[in-house]
Amino acid sequence: MFRPFVRHLGGRVHRVRDRWYARPFARWLGDARLWSLQRRGITVAFGAGLAICFVPLPVHVPAALAVAVLARVNVPVIVATTFLVNPLTAVPAYYLAYRVGCFALGLPGGHFGFEPSWDWLQHGLGPMWKPFLTGCALCAAAAGLLGWLLLELAWRQRTIKKYRARRSGSSA
Repeated sequence: MFRPFVRHLGGRVHRVRDRWYARPFARWLGDARLWSLQRRGITVAFGAGLAICFVPLPVHVPAALAVAVLARVNVPVIVATTFLVNPLTAVPAYYLAYRVGCFALGLPGGHFGFEPSWDWLQHGLGPMWKPFLTGCALCAAAAGLLGWLLLELAWRQRTIKKYRARRSGSSA
């Protein structure tokens, strides 16, 4: 279920290692644990990738590669997961983060206009930076933990189901 998809994402190590965004990490990207198809590396990478999605700066791929190298988790999964927040889904995701931050800080929700640009980060964030960044941190933690937990449970259920099917088939 998950392994063929991850195997397809991984491709060849040198293709990823030679990309411009991966050059700072090229020395470490040869580690076999970063390309392993084991449950722990994939589920943790999925959760970490979901958490990185809520970083409000356009540094998702380099941050994902850094986390993958430091935590020794699956590179294709963490990088692919960071693309869940893309130009089409960024505004709803960051609006959700802003509303969560307003709720957590007990502030009334005001007008929220998001533009993925440096100018907006410097001038437009103004009065809403505190609830926005608080919401981003809370949503990152919640999405990361929830994503890791759900994928971990789904993987374990699938493994148990396959084991029971194999066991019942061999005894018959």
